[in-house]
Amino acid sequence: MEGMDANKLLEMALGVGNGWRVVKSEMNVKGRQLQLWLDFAAGSQFSCPRCGERCGVHDTAEKSWRHLNFWQHQTELHARCPRVKCEEHGVLQAEVPWARAGSGFTLMMEAMVVLLCQQMPVAEAARMLGVHDTQLWRVLTYHVEQAQAGRDWSGVKRILVDETSAKRGHRYVTNFVDAEKRELLFMVEGRKAEVFTAFAEALRAHGGDPERIELIAMDMSPAYRAGAKESFPSARIVFDHFHLMQMAGQALDEVRKSLRRAGADLAGGLWSLRGNQWTRTEEQLQTREALCRQYPTLGRAMMLRETLQDVLASEDEEGLRWWCRRAMRSRLEPFRKLATTIRAHWDGVVAFLETRVTNGLIEAINGLLQLAKRMARGFRSFKHFQVMAYLKAAKLKPQLPSVLPT
Repeated sequence: MEGMDANKLLEMALGVGNGWRVVKSEMNVKGRQLQLWLDFAAGSQFSCPRCGERCGVHDTAEKSWRHLNFWQHQTELHARCPRVKCEEHGVLQAEVPWARAGSGFTLMMEAMVVLLCQQMPVAEAARMLGVHDTQLWRVLTYHVEQAQAGRDWSGVKRILVDETSAKRGHRYVTNFVDAEKRELLFMVEGRKAEVFTAFAEALRAHGGDPERIELIAMDMSPAYRAGAKESFPSARIVFDHFHLMQMAGQALDEVRKSLRRAGADLAGGLWSLRGNQWTRTEEQLQTREALCRQYPTLGRAMMLRETLQDVLASEDEEGLRWWCRRAMRSRLEPFRKLATTIRAHWDGVVAFLETRVTNGLIEAINGLLQLAKRMARGFRSFKHFQVMAYLKAAKLKPQLPSVLPT
């Protein structure tokens, strides 16, 4: 490298190639800025962006791109970008090897944007890079949409479906997750039957077939049931035990509230009675035991909740029948209603006992989606939330150069 000048070094560091070279560089140490000018040799030819035919240069236009920092200096590239004259397609803008058309960032800079926004809020990444967040949203949206469009769903057979809040005011989105690959497939606004139609269309567009979907795990929403039946007639519906236990917890809470309205002293009972034994403190467990002894009605309600949990942990359909009979005779109206609900959705509940497919995975993904929502805080549209959700939970593979050491 003896005798090599600064421009040649910078050219090697950029790795632009294809006849391009660094012809000028300026560094402002105080302003921590580095400006690089690239150019091509006279007589160079470039590919037509439509047919790939090598063509001569028609004219040029000056363009600039933000690049990764060199030595903590904000770096910008400048170049005369050629337009080629193709015999078949006329005069068109030729592509440059370091950036995609229409972007104000180099590909390496866009890769850094995607990497940073996977780890921190977009607004914070924008402040770190010294750009406006709308520029980052454009980069993220482009690469997420490109990666999402290229996904292959031909092997999808089992899906998990659940809702999550998008904004305040009962704004919800529905998420479809591949139960086997454990990745978010599709997010759509709303929680009506039409969301299944939208997913079926997306599934076909990605090489999948609604007729090959063999199992859908979801909650007991009438809208979801209607949508699944219409769009995926061959699929077996599974009602997840997490939702059943949530309903059992609500039934127990209704019993507790009715006792309080009747004058029972249930101090400390709210959190002591909720949740599983292994999630409560020793003090809460002692309070729970004392309240159940003092109020037999509460004890029966707790027994029904915990017995249902044991039944669902087994594969015993007869045990579930026994539990429903016991709940119907319990004289506890909330548990009678729960038993009636289970009987009305019997096939889906039994499908869980047989397949053991749960929405536990999608609950974990919902945690990622809530993180995505916080990372997109101030997001101006559902589209921003969707972009961050796919970036965090869809295991996308954007076609970008690596900015990490290999």
